[in-house]
Amino acid sequence: MMRTIVIIFISFLISTGISAQSELDSLLMLNNQDETSFTFATFKSTRVINGQSVEKVPFGNLEFRISHRFGSTKGGGYEFFGLDQASERLGFEYGLTKWMSIGIGRSTIQKNFDGFTKITLFRQSSGKKSFPLTIDYFGSIVVTSLKWAEPDRNNYFSSRLTYCNQLLIARKMNEMFSLQLMPTVIHKNLVKTEIDRNTIPVIGIAGRIKLTNRISFSTEYYYVITASRMSVTEKNMKNCLGIGFDFDTGGHIFQLHFTNASSMVEKGFITETPDNWIKGEIHFGFNLNRQFPLVKNKNM
Repeated sequence: MMRTIVIIFISFLISTGISAQSELDSLLMLNNQDETSFTFATFKSTRVINGQSVEKVPFGNLEFRISHRFGSTKGGGYEFFGLDQASERLGFEYGLTKWMSIGIGRSTIQKNFDGFTKITLFRQSSGKKSFPLTIDYFGSIVVTSLKWAEPDRNNYFSSRLTYCNQLLIARKMNEMFSLQLMPTVIHKNLVKTEIDRNTIPVIGIAGRIKLTNRISFSTEYYYVITASRMSVTEKNMKNCLGIGFDFDTGGHIFQLHFTNASSMVEKGFITETPDNWIKGEIHFGFNLNRQFPLVKNKNM
């Protein structure tokens, strides 16, 4: 299934690459081929749903983000379709330069603290210098701060750490449609059993369809390479799938979505999702962010 998705994605890139120049000129309304113009608003937010998009917080801006996931809708009316339970992540992200942003966050699940950076390597452009894709690097570290399950044994701080390295490869096909591919590697310093692998390769794909000037539909899917799931516990984990809608209110982006993941950091929603869409184990959630300009001079 995932191989088919990737082939479709690559086919889109190849089929549109031949006419990339004319598409971008139409998109950005360019008439002067002596200038370089960069594509903007490939996605509505710095997040697609759970995962990252190629968008970054602008230089000098501070973004405050609230992410909320309710319990599984499988609980029915007795659990108010999941609204009786909730998990949260509070985070800050800052545009350090025009091509680099940094961020921190804290989640209720596993009492995780996370820090990350996102760096633009290439940006989709047309005109004098054209390039068909936007490519970002995303790297994060997550620290689990739960109390040790066995405090009497030798426990190491390094055992609390998990790393994520990811390439975000996106193309804005036209004004209405964007695609993104996310090759990812998750590394856990400590795993549950001796047969589990510390390093887990993952491939993700995401898309956005613009419905109106202020509303868009987004989806994402992360496929964990099956051979990486070794123990019974790991094999019971499911791939993360999310669908949702983005609402641009002018002051902030409000994202409503449904996903089988409750965690909001990469190690959680990519590799530690036990719930299954087919069984109705779906979580309603939202992301809400607001940006505050801290630096007036953005010519950096």
